[in-house]
Amino acid sequence: MSGLTGKTALVTGASRGIGRAIAERLGRDGARVGVHFGENEAAAKETVAAIEEAGGSAFAIRARLGESGDAEALWAAFDVEADGVDILVNNAGVVDDRQGLAGTTPEDFDRLFSINTKAPFFIIQQGLGRLRDGGRIINVSTGLTHRPGAIPEIVAYTMTKSALDQLTAVLAKELGPRGITVNAVAPGAIDTDMNAGWLRSSAEVREATARRSPLGRLGMPEDVADIVGFLASADSRWVTGQWIDATGGALI
Repeated sequence: MSGLTGKTALVTGASRGIGRAIAERLGRDGARVGVHFGENEAAAKETVAAIEEAGGSAFAIRARLGESGDAEALWAAFDVEADGVDILVNNAGVVDDRQGLAGTTPEDFDRLFSINTKAPFFIIQQGLGRLRDGGRIINVSTGLTHRPGAIPEIVAYTMTKSALDQLTAVLAKELGPRGITVNAVAPGAIDTDMNAGWLRSSAEVREATARRSPLGRLGMPEDVADIVGFLASADSRWVTGQWIDATGGALI
């Protein structure tokens, strides 16, 4: 794997879960990492500390996504710490409360799209002037966009990520002349705090979920982070516009 020494990365939602694993992986590969958080400053500082303890460099930046002016606030905080970015990972996201079509309110719907779809769109839009030629944009999607109806209770969430998939493909064509690659990584059921409510509810649920993968185990944040590490590196220079299955084969 090629190193990222001299590169600067920004990972949204990097205080815990998949985002933290991605930030730590990029830090180990040599990048200076902007660790974005919305609420949990203590957790973000723990991520920064973990990167630094491993010999890397990182800084925390706060911006509440899903609010007016969120992209502007994020980049303003970033600009205090760095003068450009090479790797942008749109990881931050929220999932609904499994209410399905009937139970999703307009407020729920708007919140999901504001954070999962609108925020990445404008973060990218306003970040293009900062993103260096030859850079990387990596969007965190979900395996559910290629398995319609698998979990109908979170249909609105799946819709937000489907839009992100389309953005990925369009931007890959638009930004290709600058040598910028744009890809989406699509996790399945990953053992994180966000999924704790259902995935850690019982041993039976965990075992049934693990059996969906031919590899016979649950996905871990590091499994996704290592794919992102490849996409952030020079080794992925000929990969763009792709939706990459990170479900451990659960869609087979």
